[in-house]
Amino acid sequence: MEHTPKILAELDNYLRENNLTIAEFAERSGVHQRTLNTWVTKHRPVAIHQLDRITLAMGLPEGYYYDRYIDDYIIERSPDWRRIEPVLYRCAELDKLEAIKRVVGHIMDKLLYSPKLFDAAEKLFAQGRHAAALLLFEGVAEAEKYQHSERLAICQYRIFTIQIGDDQNLNLRAATIFEAFVERLDEIDQLDALKDLANVYRSLRLWDKVDEMARKMRDKAEIQYTLKHQQKKQKRVEPDRRLSRPMFVYITYADLLCAIVCDAQGDYQQALDYTYAYANLDWVKETDEDTLHWIKLYQHWAKGNTYVNKLLSGDTSLLLDYVEYICTSPGKSEKEMVAKLMNVMIAANQYQIDVNEILQRFETEIDSFAQQRPSADMYTQQVVPDQYARFGYELAYYYLHKGMYSVGFKHLMNASLKANILNNETYFINCMGLFVRFQVHAVPETKAEYFNLIEKVWLNNVKKNGSFDQRN
Repeated sequence: MEHTPKILAELDNYLRENNLTIAEFAERSGVHQRTLNTWVTKHRPVAIHQLDRITLAMGLPEGYYYDRYIDDYIIERSPDWRRIEPVLYRCAELDKLEAIKRVVGHIMDKLLYSPKLFDAAEKLFAQGRHAAALLLFEGVAEAEKYQHSERLAICQYRIFTIQIGDDQNLNLRAATIFEAFVERLDEIDQLDALKDLANVYRSLRLWDKVDEMARKMRDKAEIQYTLKHQQKKQKRVEPDRRLSRPMFVYITYADLLCAIVCDAQGDYQQALDYTYAYANLDWVKETDEDTLHWIKLYQHWAKGNTYVNKLLSGDTSLLLDYVEYICTSPGKSEKEMVAKLMNVMIAANQYQIDVNEILQRFETEIDSFAQQRPSADMYTQQVVPDQYARFGYELAYYYLHKGMYSVGFKHLMNASLKANILNNETYFINCMGLFVRFQVHAVPETKAEYFNLIEKVWLNNVKKNGSFDQRN
């Protein structure tokens, strides 16, 4: 004999306690009387939006009956996508992630549901409901892990994008897992995937991996750019419709990344050669507004990075020219300013240059760096926070060595906090080393604050790893 669903039992109690008939409750809830009768007498499930009306009419919170609905009408019955899909969307809207996990776990033993679940995940991802979308992508990926499909690769790309956050150890793990799936993506999608991987590896300062991703991206982009213009002559659809930027940008960005790798390795002449390469864009065939915008950007970056490479190689006479370049740069965005001012501080510390007047000139911008804003762009999300931490350390190093201890310790604390948020042990240990070297000049309150931070970081790492993890 079929059991009575728990929701119906509670509805029956509610009607008796409030002395209501089905007809009266139908009027109160806005659910048709025939629908309610069919549900009560034949146990045919109501739709999720109807359950929402019933729940509201009973004076209960939104989603109150979702777990029981999933038990009675999804898990205990043959899966019906017409019923499951609306439940997933409503659970996503209410952040009922455990409920989503139960539904996905129940249906994903059948590959038949992979395409439907994938489409739902893509819709949720596009809506910005990333936590819910992640559960769906993980379910599809688990079901298709032996299929070597493009859908599996896209799932892994989405999982990678969603999981990338502040913790650099977790970012490394996510990047390492996803990298194995890049070649399974469509040739066009591979370009953005390699760009995103390169930016994550750049934030981790894994220069060999940045160089590898950049070279792969350039090779693939050059092939696609040639094919694009061959197809254009034959009046076919252009293949870069899904890209986040014009096709040629992936070629020039690869050169820019290779220049950054050379900078990090101290090979400033090779960095200049790459800089001259992405400054020369005579080969670009497009003339639309977006293309012209990117060309102007690369020429602007090339000018600044030419100054930087010569400056860091020892030509300190260019420092004031570089500062003027910073001041006259169009649209001085915060993410560009932190990189440019960081270059000033690296040169100042490397060649013992007094930059007090320059720092006063940019005091307002430097103070604004303390307020980071969230971003979906992988560069802004990963590279810029890393630059904030590095810039704070360089500032602290400069001021402490100048004997300006109060401001030096302030920037050192900020850099240490950012390194802790990033879970970057290398940066944090460097900050600790700087503090130990100058702690004799710190006031008691500063010492206490810094030692409290060290203790907190230490305990968090012991709790998480069983020891202080120094893999970075």
